[in-house]
Amino acid sequence: MSEKPRISVVIPVYNEEESLPNLKKALIPELEALAVPFEVILCDDGSTDRSPELLEEWASHDFRVKVILFRRNFGQTAAMDAGFQAARGEVVVPMDADLQNDPADIGMLVAELDNGFDVVKGWRKKRKDTFITRTLPSRIANALISRVTEVKLHDYGCTLTAYRQEVLKPVRLYGEMHRFIPAYAVWAGGRIKEVPVNHHPRRFGQTKYNLSRTFRVILDLMTVRFLLGYSTKPLYLFGKWGLGFLFLSFLAFVATAAKKIMFWAERPLYTDPFLYLTIFLGLAGIQVLLIGLVAELNVRIYYESQDKSPFIVKSRFNMEDS
Repeated sequence: MSEKPRISVVIPVYNEEESLPNLKKALIPELEALAVPFEVILCDDGSTDRSPELLEEWASHDFRVKVILFRRNFGQTAAMDAGFQAARGEVVVPMDADLQNDPADIGMLVAELDNGFDVVKGWRKKRKDTFITRTLPSRIANALISRVTEVKLHDYGCTLTAYRQEVLKPVRLYGEMHRFIPAYAVWAGGRIKEVPVNHHPRRFGQTKYNLSRTFRVILDLMTVRFLLGYSTKPLYLFGKWGLGFLFLSFLAFVATAAKKIMFWAERPLYTDPFLYLTIFLGLAGIQVLLIGLVAELNVRIYYESQDKSPFIVKSRFNMEDS
């Protein structure tokens, strides 16, 4: 029981009582066939069916199975984050509990890591979901995420992925951000490869995805883009917008002065709408710059108060322990 696992499989669970017995039958033999130490971490996200009881029973008969039970529903991202923090394996493989992901693909994903990759991303090339409600929105979202993060992948939504433990350590997940982990890994200097995996139609229960999650993903994407591009230097983002507003304010002032001198010498200056545009743009520019400065101070407090580093070291050579 004390042997450190080579592979940690992390599975978020929410109302999957019908799928769990089949998951157990399909998953454990595949992991045992790899002939390496493993652990399975099942994170129940506040299920209202018999899933918690089934998970506890499973864990009581197999010491390789770990169970985390949430007091209420916190979402798939929270469940995955709890599993990642508890994982002890060199390789962490999240997957869904509904058996749409195929446990037989785990060995192939892990083997690809040995070719020098840090992340091997599953790609549901032949999806078994309905096209209009699931596949088409997914393709649009994947194209948008690839464009914004500049990490080109076909399938950000596929949970089945193999990660080296070290690329997950600096990642903390919120909202719907579990799907953006590959982008974080690349930002941290990791090498990524995408490979086709099997995908099966859902046999039990109901899908947990709906259009409201799509809107949350879009909002989280804005956060991810900011974190990837400006997490250590937010003033670069706010500064260019603030200076842009100030420049437009200056142009509006020049236009106001020119019109006053050339055409409206007798009219009061306050009657010119460009005067109010000058004031509005000037105030907006100053406010945006101040927001950037406050964000800059928060970043420095975050790193300095917690003794965090704004960089990630891959390895060291001939370095004495400090």
